[in-house]
Formats: sequence, structure tokens, C-alpha cells
Amino acid sequence: MARIVGVDLPSNKRGEIALTYIYGIGRSSARDILKEAGIDYDVKVKDWSDEQLTTVRELINGGQMKVEGELRSIVQMNIKRLMDIGCYRGIRHRNGLPVRGQHTKNNARTRKGKKKTVANKKK
Repeated sequence: MARIVGVDLPSNKRGEIALTYIYGIGRSSARDILKEAGIDYDVKVKDWSDEQLTTVRELINGGQMKVEGELRSIVQMNIKRLMDIGCYRGIRHRNGLPVRGQHTKNNARTRKGKKKTVANKKK
């Protein structure tokens, strides 16, 4: 099993897809990495040689790519900065509401959490 940046890549998947298991690497950057390493996109991870694996590892680590823990901490710091300066997006983050302008009347259950039913006022 190939291990890159602390992530076990699934060995039965194509290289292009397997690299997307690393946080911060999507399909296009996975293709760029494989092109630079000289590996075909359709070759499965279990068929990679040791030197191909080493090349991919060096491209990700030494290629100035921010992935996994480093990228997660940068994203969290950006969110914390928005919350500290008290801008609209920061307030939405603080209240656990959708940040990017979505309507909240009917949907937004993922951000708002489980329904909290409020009883009617008795007369």
C-alpha cells in the first residue's frame, strides 16, 4: 500500500483518482503530478514501481504544494481571521449558518443541524 503525506492511497484505484484521497489534491492537480512524474493516468497504484512512488512523493512534498495538515491549518486560520474581524462571513461562521448567500428558510439543515421545534404560545 502506497503511503504519501500520511495518507494510505487505495491500491486498486487508478493513480489519478487515488491521489485525490490526499486533502488539497483534486483531479487536475493529480493529473499534473502524474504527468510530471511520467506515469500514465490509468495505471493503478499497486502497479507503480518504487521509483515512481518516490517521484510522486517528492513532487508533492518538495513541489511547494500545501496539502493535508498544513493546508487544513491555513484554512482554519483564515476562518478564524474572518471571525475575529467580525465581517459578515465571520459572523455566519460563528453562528453556524451558511456563509455563501444560500437561503435558510427551508433548507440549510447541514449547517444548522437537527431541527429544534419551537412550541406555539398557548392562549
